[in-house]
Amino acid sequence: MLSWVKSGEIAIPEIQRPFVWDASKVRDLMDSLYQGFPVGYVIAWRNPNIRLKDGSLSEGKKILIDGQQRVTALKAAILGEYVINKRYERVKIKIAFHPLDERFEVQNPAILKDRSWLPDIAEYFTSGTNSFHVINDYLSKNPDADQQKVIDNIGNLFNLAKKQIGLIELAPELDIETVTEIFIRINSQGVVLSQADFAMSKIAANESYGGQHLRKAIDYFCHLAVAPEFFKHIQDNDPEFANTDYFSKMSWLRDENDELYDPTYNDMLRVCFGTEFNRAKLGDLVSLLSGRNFETRTFEESIAEASFAQLKTGVLKFMNETHFKRFLMILKSAGFVLPDMIRSKNALNFAYMLYLKLRDKGEAASTIESYVKRWFVLSILTQRSSGSFESQFDYDIKQIAEQPFGQYLADTEAAVLSEGFWEVALPQQLTTSSVSSPFFYVFLASQIAANEKGFLSRDISVRELVEHRGDVHHIFPKEFLKKQGLQRGEYNQIANFVFMQSEINIQIGNKAPAGYFGEVLQQCQSGVSRYGSITDQKQLVLNMEAHCIPQSVFTSDVEGYIGFLEERRKLMADRIRQYYAKL
Repeated sequence: MLSWVKSGEIAIPEIQRPFVWDASKVRDLMDSLYQGFPVGYVIAWRNPNIRLKDGSLSEGKKILIDGQQRVTALKAAILGEYVINKRYERVKIKIAFHPLDERFEVQNPAILKDRSWLPDIAEYFTSGTNSFHVINDYLSKNPDADQQKVIDNIGNLFNLAKKQIGLIELAPELDIETVTEIFIRINSQGVVLSQADFAMSKIAANESYGGQHLRKAIDYFCHLAVAPEFFKHIQDNDPEFANTDYFSKMSWLRDENDELYDPTYNDMLRVCFGTEFNRAKLGDLVSLLSGRNFETRTFEESIAEASFAQLKTGVLKFMNETHFKRFLMILKSAGFVLPDMIRSKNALNFAYMLYLKLRDKGEAASTIESYVKRWFVLSILTQRSSGSFESQFDYDIKQIAEQPFGQYLADTEAAVLSEGFWEVALPQQLTTSSVSSPFFYVFLASQIAANEKGFLSRDISVRELVEHRGDVHHIFPKEFLKKQGLQRGEYNQIANFVFMQSEINIQIGNKAPAGYFGEVLQQCQSGVSRYGSITDQKQLVLNMEAHCIPQSVFTSDVEGYIGFLEERRKLMADRIRQYYAKL
């Protein structure tokens, strides 16, 4: 295993996953090997042989499917190589050994001062020295030590590199789909691996086409999107990458704090793959990066080279400041102003991919804005991006590539947004008690896009209330309904929710709707405000229409609650329909 690492025969991508073990786990692995305890199997797959341009075959490297942390620990402790830790720092992990106690420990200042320790075992495995010299040197520094114990235990230490580790090697003849399935099913450090993990491993392992930098570009962009302060850390700790074009293209993130779209490497791969390859299944990306010719079922270097070039193009488009910020502006103009409002990351990914593809097609900016907003909202309303979405994505991407998008959008709308959807299906979807319902968030987006005011507010907008975590108020107050014997799932219906100022909510308390709405009418007549600042009845009616509240609420008691919910769901669905038509 160590000789494979040194020769480069086994590919351990530098940041396939950052080395997540702490130093004490590396110490424990050394102790287990020394004691002869089992340390688990390592699983590797030899890449298929790739046909070179001159017709010859290049033998593929072994790709680690499972065991990266253990092999990286061996590199660090025995070969003395640097590792990339969780904070992307390039560090060495030095393990010390006490020959008399047969104890391993992480090197520390106290050990360095104590002659009874061998402070860094890697020195003895990489320097070419033999156990005889180490034993003599140790005994000269520790003349009172038990000579036979020192001889035996240092001898055992030197045998550590000869210990056996179980290796399961997957045959190169296995098709990539099978290997991908094996990869996904294996758990590594408690994290279920995915096709995106496999793709990232393939990218990082191919240095011939700059995979090591491409992988870092994806990782670092996603990290900076969440933590802009990490920018200086990359500059200080990875100067080689800091000099790449990738780094300059993502430098705008150092001043970016918008959280609306913080992509993961999975998200980024999906968008880039769809944009550049017109495909959605990440298993196909693994195949193409391996050089697979889908027609001949052979592996060709030219295909691998072209695939890496295409993926690089997609990554640079994804990271482009103008593209990214313009896309976020489109989402916000549709009323989606907070990440909590977007319940489907897949819908978000597809919308960004659509934006990039429409730009490539040369569509007008205003047309792109309308198309992206409509498709994004359509995807949420129809849950198009939920469940086993890859096949649907793959179909949609191919249709977008083959025909004008406007026509495909119109055909899709006709198929999934029928009269039955708006009048029956959508009101049924609003029959829920979950405040995180994607349909409720589309309703809020419709209010934000229209700059509507909060419930019973004259000046404070729904957007301001949402952004500053205003109160979700029960039109039929919760305590009022609880006293009438209604259960949680009944009084928490989203058709009973509105966003309002907390001070108005407190003032209303647990009054019946007929009671406090009657007082609101009185304040409109007297001009003396008690619930909010609306003192004009026309303004009150407009406010109620903006929140889809039927005027029957003026006289409603608990007996009218169910009928109120049904009526409001229809009004909410109709408002969403009007909102969609204007996108």
